[in-house]
Amino acid sequence: MALDYRKCAQEIVDHIGGRENVAQAAHCATRLRLVIKDNSKVDKKYLDNVDGVKGMFESNGQLQLIIGTGTVNKVYDEFLSITGMTAATKDDVKAAAAARQPLWKRLLKPIGDVFVPILPAIVASGLMMGLVEALGKAVPGFANTDWYAFLDMVANTAFAYLPVIVAISAARVFGGNIFLGAVIGLLMIHSGLLNGWSVGSAEAVSKFFNIPVNGINPYLVEDWSEVTIASLGGIPKWHLFGKFLPIARTGYQGHVIPVMIAVLFMSKLVKWLHDHVPEMIDLFVTPLTTVFVTALFTFIVIGPIFSTLETWVLAGARVLVRNPVGACVMGAIYPWTVVMGLHHMYNVIEAGMLAETGLNTWMPIASAANFAQFGACLAVGIKARNQKTKAVAIPSSLSAALGITEPAIFGVNMRFFKPFVAGMIGGAAGAIFGAISGIGATSYGVTGIPGFLTINNIPIYCVLLAISGGVAFAIANAIWREEQPEEVVATAPDAGGAPAEKQAPAAAKVPENVVISCGAGEILAPSFGMVIPREEIPDETFASGVLGDGVAIKPVSNEVYAPFDGTISTVAESKHAIGISGAGDMELLIHVGVDTVAMNGDGFEVFVKEGDEVKAGQKLMTFDRKKIAAAGHPDCVVTLLTNSDDYPDLKINL
Repeated sequence: MALDYRKCAQEIVDHIGGRENVAQAAHCATRLRLVIKDNSKVDKKYLDNVDGVKGMFESNGQLQLIIGTGTVNKVYDEFLSITGMTAATKDDVKAAAAARQPLWKRLLKPIGDVFVPILPAIVASGLMMGLVEALGKAVPGFANTDWYAFLDMVANTAFAYLPVIVAISAARVFGGNIFLGAVIGLLMIHSGLLNGWSVGSAEAVSKFFNIPVNGINPYLVEDWSEVTIASLGGIPKWHLFGKFLPIARTGYQGHVIPVMIAVLFMSKLVKWLHDHVPEMIDLFVTPLTTVFVTALFTFIVIGPIFSTLETWVLAGARVLVRNPVGACVMGAIYPWTVVMGLHHMYNVIEAGMLAETGLNTWMPIASAANFAQFGACLAVGIKARNQKTKAVAIPSSLSAALGITEPAIFGVNMRFFKPFVAGMIGGAAGAIFGAISGIGATSYGVTGIPGFLTINNIPIYCVLLAISGGVAFAIANAIWREEQPEEVVATAPDAGGAPAEKQAPAAAKVPENVVISCGAGEILAPSFGMVIPREEIPDETFASGVLGDGVAIKPVSNEVYAPFDGTISTVAESKHAIGISGAGDMELLIHVGVDTVAMNGDGFEVFVKEGDEVKAGQKLMTFDRKKIAAAGHPDCVVTLLTNSDDYPDLKINL
């Protein structure tokens, strides 16, 4: 019996709280996407049983009702007619959903958007830094070789110039000019500024600014233990406005938040200037004004704020690490100081401890915090079904285990937040154990696995790492749930070709193998490649058969062909999905790629439109497998008979 689209839409409206409870509504190839104002007014139990609704879930602030290809667009039209709403795009719905997200999610989203594109750089550098540092500690002689110096330079480049990479990515996210963003990033680590990692070292300050120590050339001073920055008169400042608003001459190496704030300000300023500066002089006035004003804002406003914050955190940390309760607090909040780029200053605490007692008891606290982030990130990597998430999380966790946590924190844990919280809890647990056990290190700047080379009690250190990493792993595994992708599609384990025996014969022009058959007819493979069963599709919605029975194909070519004579019922805006109606009311969905809706049609070309009559073997679309792979998406072709329940004699041919 044909679905009553009007009745289906009316029931949906009646049980989501009515028109007044809907902020935006759109649809994709298979789902009705709604942004709801008050979720308490939604009767989810009733909606799940509405005729025509095959399933539902919430993702990224959207209520998504699975209706099916060729049907969802008709239900959507009736939905608009009933509610009086105007059609919206998926981007409109995403924007509306984002605006209704909790404040903490809205604040964290820009960090994720900025860091996701630069993850390959910091993951690679993080792993290499950890390995090089561990090798240098394990083989002391190697640390004095040219190979060590070269590898160390290659490994730390991404972190030494992290503000520049972050600034470029932030400019793209905030809609600014990426080249002006690069200038701001370079400005914040200029060679004319004291390296931000050296602000706590009196020796570094004295030598950089050539400040004598009691009248002695700083390069001739042998004992720096009694020299403080205060005794040098403090870090030199610029007094551009007299005694008011002094500007500390220090850089922002390792910082993230101040760079993003500066680029956000720059991007807003550029847009304002473009709107107000006459076009004739805009080309040179806008960039000149932007760089100058942003530089002043950065060093006058952002600088003092973060300098003060550093002082407070450092003073607080010195007090807290002296007892188990304080160690617990520092183990929990340590990752936040990494996010703000303040963690390098802890070297001052470690150096002071070594000078006073010869034992660095701060190291176990930092190590517990870092190893906990490893445990949480590893849990995500193991639990994730999205191959792109897994590919980032696993190497990032390895980097964190070696003491370099930025890839894990920014690329995974902070992005999903719940793993970040799990890491904080694990870090607190491990830090308490470290404080009670009294273990410490004989040097500073080393955590995680390389810490075995400096710790004074290896068995106890093993227990500390097991507690912090294990607690974080268990909690992250329990509380983190992978959100459904924006566009549920089938995926293959890899993006490569099929085995030789499964590839199309050289003489064949179109696929001729039947993959689905029923009383209404036969359905040919829409693409050349290896056929895999529906149950092996790593997506819960498809694998469960809620959208119909069928198969997926690992393609070895770039074409999609009509699998039977029929009519095109729908073509996705992003060109990656096509619906076809055939004999006996067969409704087929062909979906290419995982989350390829994010590519906005790039790499796809469709040769048909809705309503076109097609013949079996007719080319429907082409897709660029290299572009799909470069974007991080598998390219398997899903072929589902969405009304398979209507055919009791359905047969799947593998």
